[in-house]
Amino acid sequence: MRQDSLYHDTPASSKVPQADQSRLVELKDQIRHHDYLYYVKDRPAISDGEYDRLFRELSDLEQKYPELITPDSPTQRVGAPPLDELGKVPHERPMLSLDSLVDPDQTLAFDQRMKRELQTDQVEYTVEPKFDGLSVELVYDRGAFVRGSTRGDGNVGEDVTINLRTIRSLPLQLQGRSHPDHLVVRGEVYMRLADFHALNRRMTERGEDAFANPRNAAAGSLRQLDSHMTASRPLVVTCYEVMALSGSPLPSHWAELEALAEWGLPVPILRRRCNTIDEVLAFHRETEQQRDHLPYEIDGVVVKVNRVDLQTRLGMKSRSPRWAIAFKFPPRKEITEVQDIAISVGRTGTLTPLALLKPVEVGGVTISRATLHNADEVARKDIRIGDTVRVERAGDVIPAIAERIPVPDEVRPEPFHMPQHCPICGSAVAREGAYYYCTGQAACPAQLKGAIEHFASKTALNIEGLGKKTVAQLVDQGLVKDLSDLYRLDQGHVLQLDGFAERSSALLLEAIARSKEVPLDRFLMGLGIRQVGQHIAKVLAREFGSLDAIMAADRDRFQTIREIGPEISASVASYFQENSNRQVIDQLRRLGLSIVDAPTSHTQVAHPLSGKSFVFTGGLTRHTRDEATALVEQRGGTVSSGVSRKTTYVVAGTDAGSKLDLARKLGVQVLSEEEFESLMNQPDST
Repeated sequence: MRQDSLYHDTPASSKVPQADQSRLVELKDQIRHHDYLYYVKDRPAISDGEYDRLFRELSDLEQKYPELITPDSPTQRVGAPPLDELGKVPHERPMLSLDSLVDPDQTLAFDQRMKRELQTDQVEYTVEPKFDGLSVELVYDRGAFVRGSTRGDGNVGEDVTINLRTIRSLPLQLQGRSHPDHLVVRGEVYMRLADFHALNRRMTERGEDAFANPRNAAAGSLRQLDSHMTASRPLVVTCYEVMALSGSPLPSHWAELEALAEWGLPVPILRRRCNTIDEVLAFHRETEQQRDHLPYEIDGVVVKVNRVDLQTRLGMKSRSPRWAIAFKFPPRKEITEVQDIAISVGRTGTLTPLALLKPVEVGGVTISRATLHNADEVARKDIRIGDTVRVERAGDVIPAIAERIPVPDEVRPEPFHMPQHCPICGSAVAREGAYYYCTGQAACPAQLKGAIEHFASKTALNIEGLGKKTVAQLVDQGLVKDLSDLYRLDQGHVLQLDGFAERSSALLLEAIARSKEVPLDRFLMGLGIRQVGQHIAKVLAREFGSLDAIMAADRDRFQTIREIGPEISASVASYFQENSNRQVIDQLRRLGLSIVDAPTSHTQVAHPLSGKSFVFTGGLTRHTRDEATALVEQRGGTVSSGVSRKTTYVVAGTDAGSKLDLARKLGVQVLSEEEFESLMNQPDST
């Protein structure tokens, strides 16, 4: 199958044997033909292995003769150097939206309006699925793909040409010789459900935030500044409208779709030409019944007056055509299917099973994954891949599976079992009570990312600018292999990261430098020791006073502390017994980290507030809540969240609430912020 191309397929070269030149052209034609059969006709003629063999042979020839590589070659879909930003592109014709209907009576009313305005008793329609993806404009000149853009505001979109070129279902060269010299097509970029769930599984296992639904995944992937990232995402495109073309217009929308398919562009396979509105309603019902079995996500069908001359007579409104509507499906509610069960690895190595779901709307929010908590919970509810389940938002925030819904005659797979090895690093998985965890610690990228985020958090070393995305880049690019590597970073390293320029990189390095002096309790908090939060970190700091004293203690010594039990004692002792953890701490100190000793309960000077209990309520104007808490604890007092008869003082700020009322009822002394300030300034006892 020869192509009429802007690039004329392959430039001739006297240095290349004629046999190799002919074979290269033949391979390109074969691959394009098989892409057409796979993506447009949905009937592949060769196996994946045979396709890969052809592709490798073409790639090898092009490596041997690089002068024969053309921009429209099937091998040229690997991406280009990253952009600083996406440019703006004016559309050749406005990309309008569609009026949405959900009621069959509204669709009948649309038909009556079409008949009335066209003064006819019958209107022919074309009906096709409404893909739930990202709308794009595609421009072809002399058969070659030259530009692609997002819808944007309908008049101006973002130039995503280099990203669209990475999508294998989009032909870089139209086929045959009948295509117009200039063609502008509208299409939808989306992600097939199986590919979407596979992507979410990989992201979940890496500890990254998964996409909420296939549409978000497609939009986020297509708008990447780095087209290599787009190339790694399994996007597809379907074309459904001719927006402009040179030469004579086609007579109908159905003829447009047939022509697009003939020219090698993927068009909706599921489509129908309907003579009456009753046939439209029937197509809508049939498609809704097929919805859960389709390989992609749709949220309705699009109904268009078929004849182009009638479309022109009907015209446009400001934002939508008068001759087309989106006849939507009702949103899915609560009941959905478990597509897969993935394992998320947290910062402490805990393995959490997550159900990857067919997207469902719950409380106005689209849900595509839900926590299964732990292996015991999965076994108790007997959740397996393929099960039909009811989803709820626990506390109206975290999605969870409420129950499995049995389906008659269903054949279920084997029960789910936790893996024996970490899905991220391959380290052995150990069990502690109901929880499984990876033993790889800092050798596990998922734990390392979480550990760095925790180390840099506000309650620990408070390194501003070191968020999730920055941490992920530092680990993925091999710039940070343990916590101590943070203090080896220089501006050259930071400038390698997306989103960083001279000023922002300097600010991050300044924040890291400021963190080099840290109180003992915050450092302990930052280490991310299992079961050691802010309170236990402060207890340890008060008890031992220095990091060296804590590192020298054993499990029995920790258990002598009133607020520390057997599990916390074992966790702290095992952390500091681990040689790799001690090495990281040693490196941190060598790189200038100063861990400030804390006054211990045995050595601190007596203060009038020793042993007193404080509760804060309302807004403070002179201190943040953390600063006020620190003032109390430095003087031997404690801060709690609830008021009781044991509370010594309640400090009432602006807009104090129910805690103030309870304090008065219980007879607890109430302090204004000024009185609290005065109390803090009392001298130590001598």
